[in-house]
Amino acid sequence: MSATVNATRVAFIGLGAMGQPMAQHLVSAGFEVVGFDLSQDARQTLAKAGGHAAETMPDAMKGADYVITMLPNGRIVRDALLTDNACGGLRPNALVVDMSSSAPNDTRELGVELVARGLRLVDAPVSGGVKRAVSGTLTIMVGGSETDIEEAEPLLKVIGSQIFKTGPVGSGHAMKAINNFVSGAGVLAAIEAVVLGRSFGLEPHTIVDILNSSSGKNNATEVKMKQFILSETFGSGFALGLMAKDIRIAADLAKTLGLRLEALSSTANAWDAAQKELGPAEDHTRIIRYVMDHA
Repeated sequence: MSATVNATRVAFIGLGAMGQPMAQHLVSAGFEVVGFDLSQDARQTLAKAGGHAAETMPDAMKGADYVITMLPNGRIVRDALLTDNACGGLRPNALVVDMSSSAPNDTRELGVELVARGLRLVDAPVSGGVKRAVSGTLTIMVGGSETDIEEAEPLLKVIGSQIFKTGPVGSGHAMKAINNFVSGAGVLAAIEAVVLGRSFGLEPHTIVDILNSSSGKNNATEVKMKQFILSETFGSGFALGLMAKDIRIAADLAKTLGLRLEALSSTANAWDAAQKELGPAEDHTRIIRYVMDHA
């Protein structure tokens, strides 16, 4: 497919905190964006930004060259595309770009189902949170065939500043889960370090400063501990339930592959327990309350 930017119709499904700015970047770049979200306010926000709002999922996809999904999980992505043949109105050979966080094996199965319908799939989950979605500087991990990834790149380059090709369909989602395992483990390690040090009499800000000047530095110590956790603002913009889901995807993948990875298993269990105790909608940085309650 070699449509020019101005002739390219993109259906964008999922206009939440991440999806809305991503869709608006595509509008600003000259793509014809037709968006759908269960929230009428979200649809109207896109329309005010120059996009088109669809009242139903099939209406959003009708005649589209591309579909971008930015939804909570793979089950919802599958339902959005296949329930009542919502994707049936897409142009033949249209490309679906799933930017959600989904289970990689489920993504592979979805790819097979879409091929049977004359469609194609790449998985392109993102990292960077709402702030980088707004600035258009997300990191994107893309799985799919070389030709499909190349075709998706004009869209992806509008949304992100770093694009990594990870391999076949499903590999992007595997990498996203692996990334969030490392991120979530880092958050727990940083919080437990502060709890341990404070119990001995060390000052929490001093602990974080020394970690950031030493080998213990990680993303959590640099951009989360003082900013959201020690300040108790808990405003990172990434939900606890989403972190728990992504780490559990990584743990399930390890189990499927016959791997016994104890750090991954314990990290997944801790985030699952915190989600049940605090609620999935809480900011993921609030996990410090779970850690302190159980210390």
